[in-house]
Amino acid sequence: MTVKPIESSITDKWLLEKHYARRKCSRSFCFGLFNDGVLDGIVTYGQPASPQVGRGFVGEEYRNRVIELNRLCVNEKAPKNAASFLVGRSLRHMKDWVIVSYADGAMGHVGYIYQATNFIYVGAAKSHDKEYLVDGHWTHARSLVSRGITAPTAWAKENNIETRDPAPKHRYVFFGDKKLRKHLKYDPQPYPKGDTSRYECEDIVQENQMEMF
Repeated sequence: MTVKPIESSITDKWLLEKHYARRKCSRSFCFGLFNDGVLDGIVTYGQPASPQVGRGFVGEEYRNRVIELNRLCVNEKAPKNAASFLVGRSLRHMKDWVIVSYADGAMGHVGYIYQATNFIYVGAAKSHDKEYLVDGHWTHARSLVSRGITAPTAWAKENNIETRDPAPKHRYVFFGDKKLRKHLKYDPQPYPKGDTSRYECEDIVQENQMEMF
């Protein structure tokens, strides 16, 4: 297996058809996992949704050095530990950054991939936005807004859509630039443990998936 930078357009199909969020996101850096020359997974890094994320982790002075690992998708038939291999190798390209990521408790995720790649765990955060049951899937308000529903709360009430309070998201951080480690505003905590869930989705096969030499 090898990990190499890829164009963001190559990740579109993975984000829209495989990742549970089913929407595109900010992508400043994209990397592909190639297994015998065939694209078997992707990881993307982009600007956090709010500048408060950067401030929360390392303060105002260094918030622009914070980037989020915001999508990770690997085919189910990929080799064992492919996801952690992809993340670990992609981090080698991120030495100027503070990388943050979240494991979504609502999806049954604990963050074992981040634990395996030496991220620091800094506790769980809870979103203020509710989630909405749409077509049998719990959907975040941002996903509804991206679909043109500008007032999700009112829309849900008008259409008798079930809502729930969001589950906590486990916060992880990795210092590509080790000098910034001293500016971490959160106290490191022991890694959380517990059962983790996987959502099943068909493997992605793209016409342009063969590695170009």
